[in-house]
Amino acid sequence: MASEDISQLVDALAKTQVCGGELSFKGRALKLDTAEAASEIIEEIEGFENLQALRLEGNTIGVEAAKAIARSLSNKKELQKCYWSDMFTGRLRSEIPLALVSLGNALMNAGAQLTLLDLSDNAFGPDGVRSIETLLKSQVCYTLQELRLNNCGMGIGGGQILAAALGECHRLSSALGKPMALKVFVGAIALADAFKSIGTLEEVQMTQNGINHPGIRALAKAFTENQHLKIINLNDNTFTEKGAVAMAETLKTLHHIEIINFGDCLVRSEGALAIAEAVKCGLQNLKELNLSFGEIQRDAAISVAESVEQKSLLERLDLNGNCLGEEGCEQLKEVMENFNKQDVLSSLSDDESDGDDDDDDDDEDEEEDDDDDDEDLVDEEEDEDAEEGGGGEDDDQEQEKTSLVDQLIVEEPVKTLPIAPTSEAAVFLASPSPDKLIKLGSKRALLILQQTDLSNAEKVVQTFLKVATAYREDQETKTAVLDTADELLQKAFQIPEFPFDVFITTLLVYMGLLKSEEKIKVVANLIGPLTILKQVIQKSYFPRSVIPILSAFLNKQNRAFDSCLNAKYTLLETMENL
Repeated sequence: MASEDISQLVDALAKTQVCGGELSFKGRALKLDTAEAASEIIEEIEGFENLQALRLEGNTIGVEAAKAIARSLSNKKELQKCYWSDMFTGRLRSEIPLALVSLGNALMNAGAQLTLLDLSDNAFGPDGVRSIETLLKSQVCYTLQELRLNNCGMGIGGGQILAAALGECHRLSSALGKPMALKVFVGAIALADAFKSIGTLEEVQMTQNGINHPGIRALAKAFTENQHLKIINLNDNTFTEKGAVAMAETLKTLHHIEIINFGDCLVRSEGALAIAEAVKCGLQNLKELNLSFGEIQRDAAISVAESVEQKSLLERLDLNGNCLGEEGCEQLKEVMENFNKQDVLSSLSDDESDGDDDDDDDDEDEEEDDDDDDEDLVDEEEDEDAEEGGGGEDDDQEQEKTSLVDQLIVEEPVKTLPIAPTSEAAVFLASPSPDKLIKLGSKRALLILQQTDLSNAEKVVQTFLKVATAYREDQETKTAVLDTADELLQKAFQIPEFPFDVFITTLLVYMGLLKSEEKIKVVANLIGPLTILKQVIQKSYFPRSVIPILSAFLNKQNRAFDSCLNAKYTLLETMENL
């Protein structure tokens, strides 16, 4: 064999990884538009005997290429694992369902029995869910143990289709005497009923899905039917006390739990106390408990710490970003030291208040009011105001010394006011959420600008990221976030001698892409920031000089991108076309 041929063979083997029945084209960044472009992959698949796992993630596959690849899979009966995440970057949403249908049909024709299907980071929306509906109901998925559909933009509608398909799969497989035994699920909302019927879950990850307390309560009921649960990660949803109490009751029934992540879920003090009781009563296998950024007051946080005293396997307790105050933080550390567990306590550097318990209810109006009984606390405070002659009249709204609680009360109902008072912009910036941004009204950008020092690059970055993290796929929220971020950066960048170098450096630090000597809270999920950056970098005011720097860091390997690969590649593609 000629040296040139040997060199080509070495290159091919280096690119295509083969290991124990697995064929991997992961991260090759291949752009496959046609059958001809996909010929290398097709040849490898056709020549691979006993193919058990196929990794196509990190490439972009068009309709014609997908059809050709599907034909090569039509006789691969041994295939069990499909790692097909981040597979349609830059594709039209209308293309993706056609590609998925072809691939799904191939699996069904082959008679494959999947144990893992990963379609995360593909942004295919409800139509994409419909395109895999038949596959999910088929015998191919009767053996499915792990389903990953994170960051697919399927929304509630897609979640309902998915739930129905999984429920039908479980029903049909049960009729054959071998019920589907799904163990790991990562993805969408609206799946409580399906979870309840499946009953074999060991891991559930549904982060930043916009689930409010009725949804949390539904999930809590479903989890009671899944007694083998080990991992529950619901980070960045909205429990409130009602959802947290319901979930705490469920935790009492689950004896194999190892990881609980309810960070940034607004569990508040009442919810934290309920969870502490559940932990104290059982959960002997608990390794990690995250209740960070939940508006938990000092006494409740200490109760949580006391609840883990006998948890010998505990590796991490995170209560950062709550409302303990300096004294409360010290008390919490003392409690953990007394248990000889000081090493498992995470940093408390982002504690957010003075620890006084009398402001527990300042943000009570922020509950997701899906039930009529959500107004109990506000009604009580309105009665108190009425006794004092306040009662919510327009004159009271104009009093400069009105407390934050009083302002929130006189604004009920919020929808009757054309715009919100400036103080609500501060409330949003202190604890951002889509609902709070929407409630600011049509002048939200102006109100938020009034709370931001536009000459201070770090302040601009902090505000930009708080706005961007409120991003959701519904049109109202999407427009509100984009318009606000656009106005913020445009005004800041027009300031003479604005420090763009400081801006981009600080942005990278807060996004977790550049290390900082100081301890800061980086953004937990970059989908919103990356999506909004894609829009604003195309504006004429955005400095082209910082784009190469941003691009360089986006191209680096970083775990911060694990849950938002599609958003990352879309941003990179946009920058390349500028």
